[in-house]
Amino acid sequence: MGTLEGHLLAAAFFLFYVLYYSVLVSLALLRGQKVLKLPLPPREKQGHRWWQLVPLEGVVKVVLTLTGILLEFFYPPGVNRLMLVDWEDPRRPFVFKDSWQHVTMYGFFMLSGVVDIVSQLCPALQSRKLERAAEALAFYVLMLLMAAHLENKGTLEIRVHILFIVPAFLLALMITIEVWVPDQPQLWLLKAWMGLVLSNWMLQLSVLMYIPPSGQPWRADSPVDLTFLTTFFCWHLGLGAAMLAVIYGLCGLWHHGCFSWTKAPGARYQPCPIDSSAEELEKLGAEPMLQNGGV
Repeated sequence: MGTLEGHLLAAAFFLFYVLYYSVLVSLALLRGQKVLKLPLPPREKQGHRWWQLVPLEGVVKVVLTLTGILLEFFYPPGVNRLMLVDWEDPRRPFVFKDSWQHVTMYGFFMLSGVVDIVSQLCPALQSRKLERAAEALAFYVLMLLMAAHLENKGTLEIRVHILFIVPAFLLALMITIEVWVPDQPQLWLLKAWMGLVLSNWMLQLSVLMYIPPSGQPWRADSPVDLTFLTTFFCWHLGLGAAMLAVIYGLCGLWHHGCFSWTKAPGARYQPCPIDSSAEELEKLGAEPMLQNGGV
């Protein structure tokens, strides 16, 4: 991930997942759900198709993180960064430290996906608290690695990564609270918001460090540039809130549209009771005539 492509790929993965989560939250709020994800029905009532049994969220986590790990080790083609220690050097130095940091980060998010899958596939082991704890652990590891990433960096990169750690810490904190106080819609919204801020800032970080729109690199020795860096981060806070509002609005249109399609327009025909009296039969027969403009 020490290249433009690596940063963009990680940001795209995280943005994809956060958008999915934001849609999930929006639909849950519109439907008035008490839990974010409805519990799976008993196994005997589930369909026999395999994709109805596999937890989508956990599978997405595993697939995206596994892809990131493989690319971190073997991209570009012909490169192999699996070596951890250079055994040919008498000092036995560690090598590819950035790659191993990124792989460690991916690995803990993959662990969170595996916990989701095992928990939801095995009703006897199902534990929402364990799933949230594994997810919180992944974000705490992310913060530790980003803090270690600051070593031997310039002032600009240090500021960028500190601003990256802020939403990551808030996400970890909110997920930790969910371990003890689950099913809080306020936390769902805050998580979606901070997730959008974090993923957007990852994209901004990639552009800022590798392809600045002005064509000139940012100057770490310029107080003005550093001040604008913080200003841009504040703009991303607003951008994340705006994106969440748009997602909620689109989900609202879809939800109400589908609701109007599935809602019965009105009972034009009513079943006739077998043991009804003659008066009841006449009333039931008169209702369609009145609806059609009859007298």
